[in-house]
Amino acid sequence: MGALWIAHVTVTDEEAYAKYAKLAGPAIADHGGVFVARGGRFVQLEGKERPRNVVARFPDVETAEKCYHSDAYQEALSHARGASERELLIVETSE
Repeated sequence: MGALWIAHVTVTDEEAYAKYAKLAGPAIADHGGVFVARGGRFVQLEGKERPRNVVARFPDVETAEKCYHSDAYQEALSHARGASERELLIVETSE
Protein backbone atom coordinates (compact mmCIF):
# COMPACT_ATOMS: atom_id res chain seq x y z
CA MET A 1 0.00 0.00 0.00
CA GLY A 2 1.20 3.51 -0.75
CA ALA A 3 1.49 6.23 1.84
CA LEU A 4 1.05 9.99 2.03
CA TRP A 5 3.30 12.25 4.09
CA ILE A 6 1.17 15.26 5.06
CA ALA A 7 2.65 18.39 6.63
CA HIS A 8 0.81 21.48 7.85
CA VAL A 9 3.24 24.34 8.46
CA THR A 10 3.41 27.92 9.66
CA VAL A 11 6.83 29.33 8.78
CA THR A 12 8.19 31.77 11.39
CA ASP A 13 11.70 32.27 9.94
CA GLU A 14 11.75 32.29 6.12
CA GLU A 15 15.55 32.22 5.79
CA ALA A 16 16.07 29.21 8.05
CA TYR A 17 13.07 27.40 6.57
CA ALA A 18 14.47 27.87 3.08
CA LYS A 19 17.52 25.86 4.20
CA TYR A 20 15.17 23.12 5.37
CA ALA A 21 13.31 23.07 2.06
CA LYS A 22 16.54 22.93 0.05
CA LEU A 23 17.69 19.82 1.95
CA ALA A 24 14.32 18.13 2.54
CA GLY A 25 13.37 17.77 -1.13
CA PRO A 26 16.37 15.59 -2.05
CA ALA A 27 16.02 13.54 1.15
CA ILE A 28 12.39 12.83 0.31
CA ALA A 29 13.21 11.99 -3.32
CA ASP A 30 15.99 9.64 -2.20
CA HIS A 31 13.33 7.57 -0.43
CA GLY A 32 11.00 7.42 -3.42
CA GLY A 33 8.87 10.35 -2.26
CA VAL A 34 7.11 12.42 -4.90
CA PHE A 35 5.44 15.74 -4.08
CA VAL A 36 1.72 15.82 -4.81
CA ALA A 37 1.07 19.28 -3.31
CA ARG A 38 3.41 22.00 -2.07
CA GLY A 39 1.99 25.16 -0.61
CA GLY A 40 -0.86 25.49 -3.09
CA ARG A 41 -4.31 26.97 -2.65
CA PHE A 42 -6.32 25.36 0.14
CA VAL A 43 -9.60 25.70 2.00
CA GLN A 44 -9.47 25.16 5.78
CA LEU A 45 -12.68 23.48 6.92
CA GLU A 46 -11.74 22.35 10.44
CA GLY A 47 -8.86 22.59 12.87
CA LYS A 48 -5.91 24.96 13.06
CA GLU A 49 -5.12 26.71 9.80
CA ARG A 50 -1.52 26.51 8.61
CA PRO A 51 -0.64 28.56 5.51
CA ARG A 52 1.70 25.94 4.03
CA ASN A 53 0.48 22.41 3.33
CA VAL A 54 2.62 19.74 1.71
CA VAL A 55 1.73 16.23 0.57
CA ALA A 56 4.26 13.69 -0.71
CA ARG A 57 3.49 10.17 -1.92
CA PHE A 58 5.76 7.29 -0.82
CA PRO A 59 5.78 3.61 -1.78
CA ASP A 60 4.63 2.60 1.73
CA VAL A 61 4.40 3.77 5.34
CA GLU A 62 7.67 2.13 6.32
CA THR A 63 9.64 3.94 3.61
CA ALA A 64 8.10 7.29 4.54
CA GLU A 65 8.99 6.69 8.18
CA LYS A 66 12.55 5.68 7.24
CA CYS A 67 12.83 8.92 5.30
CA TYR A 68 11.80 10.94 8.34
CA HIS A 69 14.39 9.21 10.54
CA SER A 70 17.17 9.32 7.91
CA ASP A 71 20.28 11.36 8.57
CA ALA A 72 19.60 13.49 5.49
CA TYR A 73 16.06 14.41 6.53
CA GLN A 74 17.05 15.00 10.16
CA GLU A 75 19.74 17.42 8.94
CA ALA A 76 17.08 19.26 6.95
CA LEU A 77 14.70 19.21 9.91
CA SER A 78 17.31 20.85 12.12
CA HIS A 79 16.72 24.03 10.08
CA ALA A 80 12.92 23.82 10.42
CA ARG A 81 12.96 23.50 14.20
CA GLY A 82 12.63 26.96 15.64
CA ALA A 83 11.77 28.29 12.16
CA SER A 84 8.28 26.82 11.94
CA GLU A 85 5.29 25.42 13.75
CA ARG A 86 4.21 22.18 12.10
CA GLU A 87 2.32 18.96 12.22
CA LEU A 88 3.46 15.98 10.15
CA LEU A 89 1.79 12.63 9.70
CA ILE A 90 2.02 9.60 7.47
CA VAL A 91 -1.16 7.86 6.37
CA GLU A 92 -1.50 4.67 4.37
CA THR A 93 -3.47 5.02 1.14
CA SER A 94 -6.21 2.64 0.07
CA GLU A 95 -4.65 2.19 -3.37
